Amino acid sequence: QEMVEKKKGAAPATSAEFKTEDVLRALILADSFDQRFTPITLERPRTLLPIVNVPILNYTIEFLASSGVQEIYVFCCAHAQMIKEFLSHLKTGDTVVKAISVQRCNSAGDALREVYAQNIFNSDFILVTGDVISNMRLDKALAAHKARREKDKNNIMTMIFKQSGPLHRTRSLEDDTIVALDAST
Repeated sequence: QEMVEKKKGAAPATSAEFKTEDVLRALILADSFDQRFTPITLERPRTLLPIVNVPILNYTIEFLASSGVQEIYVFCCAHAQMIKEFLSHLKTGDTVVKAISVQRCNSAGDALREVYAQNIFNSDFILVTGDVISNMRLDKALAAHKARREKDKNNIMTMIFKQSGPLHRTRSLEDDTIVALDAST
C-alpha cells in the first residue's frame, strides 16, 4: 500500500489538509475492476488508452477541473506506476492532482473502503470512474446536492444519470441500470 502523494513528489498529505469544507474535491477510480477490454488492458490501463492521441484520464481530469474541482485524487490499483507516471507530467493549472495507490482492491467498494480508512475525505466529494468523457456542467447538480444536504444531513449522495434510448450507440450492451425514484424524498 502506498500513501497519498502530491503531484510533484511533495510530502504525503495529512488529514488536516482535508478539513476545509469549501474546497471541491473529486475521486477518480482509475481501475475499472473488470476484464472488459482484455487483452488490450493487460499492458496498459483503460484510463490511459488514447482517444484522438490523448489518454482518457486526461479528459476526465479536464472535465473535473473545468467544473471547479480544486483537488482530484486518482485511485489506482492495476498499472498504478504507469498512471502515476502519467500524472507526474500532466499540466493541471491550479487543480491539484494526487495519486492513491493500493494493490489489494478488487472492486469499487474495496477502493471506497480504502479511501475511508485513509481518512482522505471529511466532506462531500465527486466520485467518477477514470473513463468519463463529459462536458456536462456540474454546478447545478452540486447546488442541488448542497441544498438537499442543508435540509437533511442524511442526504449523503446525489447521482447523475443521462437518459438514452435502448439502442443508443453510447449505451453499454452489458450493463442495465434500473433506477427507482421516490418523489416524497
